[in-house]
Amino acid sequence: MSKERNPVGWFEIYVSDMDRARKFYEAVFGLEMQSLPMPETGEPSGLEMLMFPGDPSAGGCCGALCKMEGCEPGGNSTLVYFSCADCGEEESRVAEAGGNVVKSKFSIGQYGDISLVTDPEGNMIGLHNPPAGSEGCN
Repeated sequence: MSKERNPVGWFEIYVSDMDRARKFYEAVFGLEMQSLPMPETGEPSGLEMLMFPGDPSAGGCCGALCKMEGCEPGGNSTLVYFSCADCGEEESRVAEAGGNVVKSKFSIGQYGDISLVTDPEGNMIGLHNPPAGSEGCN
Protein backbone atom coordinates (compact mmCIF):
# COMPACT_ATOMS: atom_id res chain seq x y z
CA MET A 1 0.00 0.00 0.00
CA SER A 2 1.28 3.45 -0.90
CA LYS A 3 2.26 5.63 2.06
CA GLU A 4 0.27 8.53 0.54
CA ARG A 5 -2.99 6.59 0.39
CA ASN A 6 -5.58 6.96 3.13
CA PRO A 7 -5.57 3.62 5.00
CA VAL A 8 -9.30 3.80 5.77
CA GLY A 9 -11.05 2.20 2.83
CA TRP A 10 -14.68 1.95 3.95
CA PHE A 11 -16.92 2.65 6.92
CA GLU A 12 -20.37 1.49 7.96
CA ILE A 13 -22.72 3.19 10.42
CA TYR A 14 -25.34 0.76 11.67
CA VAL A 15 -28.90 2.03 12.10
CA SER A 16 -32.30 0.63 13.06
CA ASP A 17 -34.45 3.23 11.26
CA MET A 18 -32.99 3.83 7.78
CA ASP A 19 -35.41 6.65 6.86
CA ARG A 20 -34.65 8.60 10.06
CA ALA A 21 -30.88 8.11 9.64
CA ARG A 22 -31.00 9.09 5.96
CA LYS A 23 -32.86 12.32 6.74
CA PHE A 24 -30.31 13.20 9.44
CA TYR A 25 -27.19 12.71 7.31
CA GLU A 26 -28.71 14.36 4.23
CA ALA A 27 -29.84 17.39 6.29
CA VAL A 28 -26.60 17.85 8.23
CA PHE A 29 -24.22 17.42 5.29
CA GLY A 30 -26.43 18.71 2.47
CA LEU A 31 -26.01 15.59 0.36
CA GLU A 32 -28.12 12.84 -1.17
CA MET A 33 -27.58 9.26 -0.05
CA GLN A 34 -27.43 6.66 -2.80
CA SER A 35 -29.05 3.23 -2.62
CA LEU A 36 -26.46 0.46 -2.75
CA PRO A 37 -28.01 -2.61 -4.38
CA MET A 38 -27.18 -5.92 -2.78
CA PRO A 39 -25.70 -8.63 -5.02
CA GLU A 40 -28.05 -11.42 -6.09
CA THR A 41 -26.87 -14.48 -4.19
CA GLY A 42 -30.09 -16.47 -4.09
CA GLU A 43 -30.12 -16.08 -0.29
CA PRO A 44 -31.92 -13.27 1.56
CA SER A 45 -29.24 -10.98 2.95
CA GLY A 46 -31.36 -8.99 5.41
CA LEU A 47 -29.02 -6.09 4.64
CA GLU A 48 -30.04 -2.61 3.49
CA MET A 49 -27.39 -0.02 2.61
CA LEU A 50 -27.37 3.65 1.62
CA MET A 51 -24.00 4.93 0.44
CA PHE A 52 -22.54 8.35 1.05
CA PRO A 53 -21.77 9.97 -2.33
CA GLY A 54 -18.14 10.16 -3.34
CA ASP A 55 -15.50 9.20 -5.86
CA PRO A 56 -13.10 6.60 -4.41
CA SER A 57 -10.38 7.70 -6.84
CA ALA A 58 -10.48 11.24 -5.37
CA GLY A 59 -8.95 10.08 -2.07
CA GLY A 60 -10.57 9.89 1.30
CA CYS A 61 -12.94 7.14 2.28
CA CYS A 62 -16.33 5.88 1.14
CA GLY A 63 -18.97 4.35 3.35
CA ALA A 64 -22.61 3.63 3.98
CA LEU A 65 -25.48 3.51 6.43
CA CYS A 66 -26.33 -0.15 7.08
CA LYS A 67 -29.41 -1.83 8.46
CA MET A 68 -28.91 -5.50 9.26
CA GLU A 69 -30.55 -7.84 11.71
CA GLY A 70 -28.26 -8.52 14.66
CA CYS A 71 -26.18 -5.34 14.21
CA GLU A 72 -27.66 -2.71 16.49
CA PRO A 73 -26.71 1.00 16.38
CA GLY A 74 -25.14 3.05 19.15
CA GLY A 75 -22.92 2.00 22.00
CA ASN A 76 -20.10 0.85 19.75
CA SER A 77 -16.48 1.88 19.79
CA THR A 78 -16.28 3.16 16.20
CA LEU A 79 -15.99 6.90 15.63
CA VAL A 80 -16.05 8.17 12.07
CA TYR A 81 -14.89 11.73 11.40
CA PHE A 82 -16.48 13.62 8.50
CA SER A 83 -14.31 16.27 6.84
CA CYS A 84 -15.82 19.76 6.81
CA ALA A 85 -14.68 23.24 5.74
CA ASP A 86 -15.94 24.53 9.12
CA CYS A 87 -17.36 21.87 11.45
CA GLY A 88 -19.39 24.53 13.25
CA GLU A 89 -21.54 24.84 10.12
CA GLU A 90 -22.57 21.17 10.09
CA GLU A 91 -22.85 21.18 13.90
CA SER A 92 -25.41 24.00 13.64
CA ARG A 93 -27.75 21.67 11.70
CA VAL A 94 -27.48 18.61 13.98
CA ALA A 95 -30.27 19.32 16.50
CA GLU A 96 -32.82 20.33 13.85
CA ALA A 97 -31.98 17.12 11.95
CA GLY A 98 -32.76 15.00 15.04
CA GLY A 99 -29.29 14.52 16.53
CA ASN A 100 -27.50 15.91 19.58
CA VAL A 101 -24.32 17.90 20.05
CA VAL A 102 -22.13 16.05 22.55
CA LYS A 103 -19.18 18.46 22.46
CA SER A 104 -19.35 21.73 20.52
CA LYS A 105 -16.61 22.78 18.14
CA PHE A 106 -13.24 22.99 19.85
CA SER A 107 -9.64 23.31 18.78
CA ILE A 108 -7.30 20.36 18.52
CA GLY A 109 -4.34 22.68 17.99
CA GLN A 110 -2.30 22.26 14.82
CA TYR A 111 -4.81 19.67 13.56
CA GLY A 112 -7.80 22.02 13.33
CA ASP A 113 -11.16 21.77 15.08
CA ILE A 114 -13.66 19.03 15.87
CA SER A 115 -17.24 18.65 17.06
CA LEU A 116 -18.73 15.45 18.47
CA VAL A 117 -22.40 14.72 17.76
CA THR A 118 -24.82 11.81 17.81
CA ASP A 119 -27.22 10.88 15.06
CA PRO A 120 -30.86 9.96 15.85
CA GLU A 121 -29.79 6.29 16.07
CA GLY A 122 -27.39 6.97 18.96
CA ASN A 123 -24.18 6.69 16.91
CA MET A 124 -21.51 9.24 17.77
CA ILE A 125 -19.73 10.81 14.81
CA GLY A 126 -17.02 13.43 14.60
CA LEU A 127 -16.96 16.57 12.48
CA HIS A 128 -13.46 17.82 11.58
CA ASN A 129 -12.07 20.84 9.83
CA PRO A 130 -8.38 21.46 9.15
CA PRO A 131 -6.64 24.54 10.55
CA ALA A 132 -7.14 27.77 8.61
CA GLY A 133 -4.99 27.86 5.48
CA SER A 134 -4.63 24.07 5.33
CA GLU A 135 -6.22 21.49 3.07
CA GLY A 136 -6.40 18.84 5.79
CA CYS A 137 -5.45 15.20 5.44
CA ASN A 138 -6.89 14.40 2.00
